[in-house]
Amino acid sequence: MTVAPRLSTLLLAAITILVAALLYSPLFVPIVSSFFPVARGEVDWSSPTVSTYVALAANHEILLALRTTLVVGACTVVLSVAGGTLLALYYHGRRAGRSLLQFIIFLPFLMPPIISGLALLIFFREVGIERSLLTVVIGHTVFVLAIVYRTVLTRLQSMSRTLVEASYDLGATKWQTFWRVILPNLSSAMVGGAILAFALSFDETMITILVTGTQTTLPVRLWAMMRLGFSPDINALVALILMFTVLLCALAARFLVPRQIATQRS
Repeated sequence: MTVAPRLSTLLLAAITILVAALLYSPLFVPIVSSFFPVARGEVDWSSPTVSTYVALAANHEILLALRTTLVVGACTVVLSVAGGTLLALYYHGRRAGRSLLQFIIFLPFLMPPIISGLALLIFFREVGIERSLLTVVIGHTVFVLAIVYRTVLTRLQSMSRTLVEASYDLGATKWQTFWRVILPNLSSAMVGGAILAFALSFDETMITILVTGTQTTLPVRLWAMMRLGFSPDINALVALILMFTVLLCALAARFLVPRQIATQRS
């Protein structure tokens, strides 16, 4: 390797390390603060403690908001995966109105969340639906549906058509072909889409603020706490959510990367 390529490689490596440090170093602050006392901007490394996690376990308001978030996320995943898979199958079947269908699916995701939230709020008010967890689930489902739909459709389009033709040649019905051939090939994409949908639902704030009722999700609760400041147990909550997010990223990478590519890399 000559001097110029070596210098360019070192420069790119330095820039990569710098960008990674700027992006990810703030994430370690709440993790460290959850185990060590912090006073006047200085960390007391001599006194490790888990008191913030004990305080978090006793914070019923935060735990209630977290439980509400998990319930909304689970319902959103079920509805978005079911709806996104059916819509992907409809589009892949080359039926009428495919372009209009894609436009309708992607529009709420591409619009600013405040516009989508206001549109849903006006709709719920006009049809007489009271704001509740149901309206939050509907809002989240409309928002994340495009992700699941596109993930499943991409896998469906990459699946060999000869598999379906061979199933019909062997005497299988349409339902048997779907259940034993198509669905197993879509399962990993459905799981990956479900993970992404849950992550987006867990983080969604603007739409939730506009369509929520008396029960609030965790992001909305934390948004309200910003005015008065966060208690130390929030550091423990952030640390747990970060670890959970890393696990979700690992699972999403596992299911979204095609098996052939994963095999070649290994």
